[in-house]
Amino acid sequence: MLLQVYIVHLMTRYLKRIVSGVCVSLLVYGAIVAGLIAFGTAKPPAVAPAITKPFAEIDTQALPELAWYKARDGALLSYREYRASDTKVAVLLHGSAGSGVDMHPLALALQRAGISALVPDLRGHGANRPHGDIRYVGQLDDDLTDLISDKKPAFVNSTWTILGFSSGAAFALRFAAESPAGQLVDRYVLISPYLRYDAPSVRKSEPGSTATQSWASASVGRIAGLTMLSQWGVHICDGLPVLAFPVPENIDATTQTYSWRMFRNFGAEDDYLADIRRTVRPMQVFVGGSDELLDARKLQSEFQSQRPNVQVSILPSLSHSDMLTRADAIRAIVATFN
Repeated sequence: MLLQVYIVHLMTRYLKRIVSGVCVSLLVYGAIVAGLIAFGTAKPPAVAPAITKPFAEIDTQALPELAWYKARDGALLSYREYRASDTKVAVLLHGSAGSGVDMHPLALALQRAGISALVPDLRGHGANRPHGDIRYVGQLDDDLTDLISDKKPAFVNSTWTILGFSSGAAFALRFAAESPAGQLVDRYVLISPYLRYDAPSVRKSEPGSTATQSWASASVGRIAGLTMLSQWGVHICDGLPVLAFPVPENIDATTQTYSWRMFRNFGAEDDYLADIRRTVRPMQVFVGGSDELLDARKLQSEFQSQRPNVQVSILPSLSHSDMLTRADAIRAIVATFN
């Protein structure tokens, strides 16, 4: 009996040491994570006029009034409708920090060509407040599904295309790879898709160079800390900003920062090459040959290495923003609907 008591005593002491060591480790780990979240932030980048100015100069005289649809969480989200044909419909997705207004020249050209266009302000953008945040990763996917499901009865027997620009193109790729959501539409057109910050096709900015441009300032430490918390199932800090964009502060429609959950949702999945492989609908890609953010040839290789049947059209001498604002780029994109 005394031997058993002694053994229990030794085991208790040993377990206390283990628990104490674990608690200390957790405290140290927690302190590191807290420090990353609190202090691992970055300075906002300087305004990038080469990319933002063409959008600021868009003629909005023929811009349709905002309409609203109800998402599954009850929120009313904004979009614009360019009604034309009942047989061809395009859903246009703007890029990061932007709004549906950026898609106006292309939407107007599609309407004049007889194609109806639906142009949402994605949640957290444009007329949808607050800017730069969503409630959970995957909410943008749900919102897009809800918009298409809401509008389909008005376009019976029509052919549907999702057309995205930059991060909106990467998000379109993410949506296309989902099942069954990706099969809600018939095809995808991706314009200058910004697949992921570390993708080979994304140019690395060079100090003093006008040929390359960094589009966002990332709070790397905070992103790492919040990613660790997410792996533990802790999401209380997911609304903290982690990306800042080089957009003017005096333009109300632009979004200055993204939260961690917006950063995780608005774009392709981490394994974007798998997204390309998983898509089953027809897909076409356009990119400018002089894009400040993307290497057109590397982008072409990324897509065709996974799906050789994806046509990647490189438009010579055009920059990132030119793809939505220049008449020659718009003509080439509209021509794919014939």
